[in-house]
Amino acid sequence: MASRGWTAPKARRPPRAPQGAAGIDAGIDAGIDRARRDGYLRAMSTRSILIHPDPRLKKVCAPVAAVDERLRSLLDDMLETMYAAPGVGLAAPQVGVDARALVMDCADKDGPRAPMCLINPEILWRAEALNEHEEGCLSIPDIYAPITRPASVAVRFTDREGAVREAAFDGLWATCVQHEIDHLDGKLFIDYLGAAKRMLITEKMRKLKRERAKAGISA
Repeated sequence: MASRGWTAPKARRPPRAPQGAAGIDAGIDAGIDRARRDGYLRAMSTRSILIHPDPRLKKVCAPVAAVDERLRSLLDDMLETMYAAPGVGLAAPQVGVDARALVMDCADKDGPRAPMCLINPEILWRAEALNEHEEGCLSIPDIYAPITRPASVAVRFTDREGAVREAAFDGLWATCVQHEIDHLDGKLFIDYLGAAKRMLITEKMRKLKRERAKAGISA
């Protein structure tokens, strides 16, 4: 998910699990990768981000079978790529990897980082209350549109160490995790828009890809 200069809310534990999400005992804090909050422990590299339209962005991703060093290396690269973009979320298919994995960090841009790695995420509960947020996407650069989603969600996921967790998200965190899980299901935020607007955006992206190809930039 792309950032458009907003100051995201600081990562925090919600004061309580949203009504209807009973049993979700972990807030955002529980999933934050503390070992990589202020510095990274392994060499990382940025990866090329796929630009729409690309068939790999429309594919339902395969579940991750095992959490191993290869996967952790991918997650580290995804975080580095996300921060460099800059963005607040990135899903594996956006870097050409068929895996149900995503990273995000919606902490205040002036505060400490709060990286999260979610493997095989599954939404357990959605609030009835809705929230509209202007969303963007690193695979659809410089395009933004207001999208309405549930204001809070509860998610079960496996973390980078292989532990299964459940967490409640609200605010920008809720928007971001839903946006990234959509990527794992082959859905883009522009799919929530009308057909005419989608076609216009897609043509702009085709033009951008042609310009990048001429300049020798991968997309």
